[in-house]
Amino acid sequence: MAGTGTGTRTSAATPPSPGEGPPARRPAPPELRVLALWAPTRALLLLCVFHVVVLPGPDVTSDVSFIYQGWYEILRTGTFPLDDVTWQYPPAAALAVLGPAALPFLGYPAAFFLLSFLADAVVTGLLLYAGGRPGRTLRGAWVWTAGVALLGPTAYARYDLMVTAVAVAALLAGARRARALGVLAGFGAVVKVWPVLLLVGTPRGRATRRSWGAAAVTAGAVTLLFVVAMPGALAFLTFQRDRGTEVESLGALVLHVARHLGWPGTVQLNYGSVEFLGPYVPLVSAAAQALSVAAFGWLLLWRIRARVWSATTPADAAFAAVLLFTTTSRVISPQYMLWLVGVAAVCVAYRGSMMAWPAGLVLAATFVTFLEFPVWFSHVVASDALGIALLVVRNGLLVASTVLACRVLWRQTVTEAGVTARGLRPRTPANRRSAARPQSPDRL
Repeated sequence: MAGTGTGTRTSAATPPSPGEGPPARRPAPPELRVLALWAPTRALLLLCVFHVVVLPGPDVTSDVSFIYQGWYEILRTGTFPLDDVTWQYPPAAALAVLGPAALPFLGYPAAFFLLSFLADAVVTGLLLYAGGRPGRTLRGAWVWTAGVALLGPTAYARYDLMVTAVAVAALLAGARRARALGVLAGFGAVVKVWPVLLLVGTPRGRATRRSWGAAAVTAGAVTLLFVVAMPGALAFLTFQRDRGTEVESLGALVLHVARHLGWPGTVQLNYGSVEFLGPYVPLVSAAAQALSVAAFGWLLLWRIRARVWSATTPADAAFAAVLLFTTTSRVISPQYMLWLVGVAAVCVAYRGSMMAWPAGLVLAATFVTFLEFPVWFSHVVASDALGIALLVVRNGLLVASTVLACRVLWRQTVTEAGVTARGLRPRTPANRRSAARPQSPDRL
């Protein structure tokens, strides 16, 4: 036995014979493979926003250099931009606009871009950490890394990336701590409203009471603080109400086609975005709002009918909700894609997630968004064949992703729950994935 042991150690230390070749190298850790894509794509984004690399189309950084910096000069005096209709954001958005003051040794645009880069790094780190936990995967980090790169420099030239960082942190924290989800979602809602949708999928009972209660307290306290401290904290409500139909929205497709049929409307910069103005525009805007109300009704019906929650349900429901309200919005600005990419990344970070196809469609739509803004935005404004085709493809992908995500959510929580209640076992991959095994709400 001793001789055998010695022989084993000797053979392990003996170099391979010439015919055997070099020893096989260990593959790089999967986290490093993600970072190997993240690092060069982020370097390229920074080169773009600092104008070392110049893309065709309008300058995406002008919002930071002129609009955000103008707001910064007003906000630092202790008041909101009361006479600027482009200020259409909840009061805590002031924190994002004032953020570059933390880097006083840099100019405003440079400081803003670096803060966006840091927010991007934080999201990537959170998804890498979550991907290493039981029942999780690094697919979320891959989706985020690819999605931000596909959107192009617009990702670093809007404060939406910072809001998305809060949303991703909220969903990841909510897997274990309902109050943490509520606090972060409530704070995010006072920065840009949409993170309140993260609460739609919380399990009934204690988790809902804790998360919704924490969100209400947080949002109320932050809003009250701004109302007391700074005049004009709620002026955004009026400015947001008066927005029209933006040229990239789903409803705008009707007006793009109508221009070729003699419709006399025009395209102008209005309320901070390029919008259609003219006859029937209010009707199209009203139709979009009606669709948003219908989306809310579907979510309410789902909430009532849902019978089982799995580990993936809160993120899946949040993804479906954000898709619904983004797709039906009067405005689908390019940076809105960051919301979808971030929430989709959290969904697919679960091994049992069935949202891979909707997430893939969002990634495809994100790349088409980059093509329509900034690369070929002039074609979109002109309503020519290329511009309309880009919008048909991008908005079509969003509609398809929305329908598919809602179908998956309904099937997993309503349809299969009914099958299970009748004593049958639904034939779905979710049954074979312990990470997404259905649980009754009171067990969560």
